[in-house]
Amino acid sequence: MTSEPFWRPTRHADRRPLLAARGKIKSTIRLWFEAQGFTEVETAALQISPGNETHLHAFRTDFVTEAGARSPYYLHTSPEFAMKKLLAAGETKIFNFAPVYRNGERGRLHAPEFTMLEWYRVGEPYTKLMEDCANIARIAADVTGRWEWSWRERACDVRKWDWTTLHQAFFQFATIQLDDTFEGGAVNLAAMKREAERIGIRVAEDDTWSDLFSRILAERIEPWLGSHRIEMLCEYPTHEAALARPTAHDPRVAERFEMYVCGVELANAFGELTDAGEQRRRFEAEMAEKERIYGRRYPIDEDFLEALATMPAASGCALGFDRLVMLATGAPDVAAVQWTPVM
Repeated sequence: MTSEPFWRPTRHADRRPLLAARGKIKSTIRLWFEAQGFTEVETAALQISPGNETHLHAFRTDFVTEAGARSPYYLHTSPEFAMKKLLAAGETKIFNFAPVYRNGERGRLHAPEFTMLEWYRVGEPYTKLMEDCANIARIAADVTGRWEWSWRERACDVRKWDWTTLHQAFFQFATIQLDDTFEGGAVNLAAMKREAERIGIRVAEDDTWSDLFSRILAERIEPWLGSHRIEMLCEYPTHEAALARPTAHDPRVAERFEMYVCGVELANAFGELTDAGEQRRRFEAEMAEKERIYGRRYPIDEDFLEALATMPAASGCALGFDRLVMLATGAPDVAAVQWTPVM
């Protein structure tokens, strides 16, 4: 990344071909969705709740009435809640290029404001979204003419894709039998600590099972995913998929997958949970953990839970559009493919 402002003519000239490719990729994806009968929607960025995930941090603001009364609002970290309300309203196939906001995120793969491509299919299995993700990658490759993508010495032929379960990935890359850290569906923290220590992963006294799961995933597994071909990492433990429903064949794992290319996570998809009571329980657990770690929590959107109770069965996916364009064009970071990067 460079400290030179994006508006300097010489820097803009260097970035201009990348930005033009971004526009072409977006317009081609839009046509692809519309050809399948999708409706493009636009959702409000200001929400009562920005999302209820432990490690996501939002930007807060206040709505001030003419009388001076103040009500807290947040810039959304995802358009998910609003889009699911539209499914409850009767929409069946929708997509959205949504600006989203996440505090505390900055780096070659992160920005405090970025574009999320999110879409939902009512009545379709979440595995259908794997095909969608692969097709979207092919669209981007076709626009740029680059079918071999690379990042940090990893290469991927985006004409090919496959899927791998979390259990398979933990055994293949970390020699851990993930099943051994479960007991009747409940996590076994002691077992997970032993496994982490055995393979040389740092273990802190106050680590939770989820902490160690995430650390092993980030350090030993993710860097290898999406090498040679697109990889869909699926069947996450249910408690690591707060908005996904359990699989029919094993209630311990959820209908969730993440798409990886060259070790970079590009998309996160769910077979959507529609049990409002279970969703409330998961939100409350996530916010209790957020308060334990960060000393704060976000409100629960009661309107969302009411809508969820009537929402039809659906599958949805969120894809980092800036990362997609970065990889498809060979750009050095996500800021290089944003017209006006924040920082």
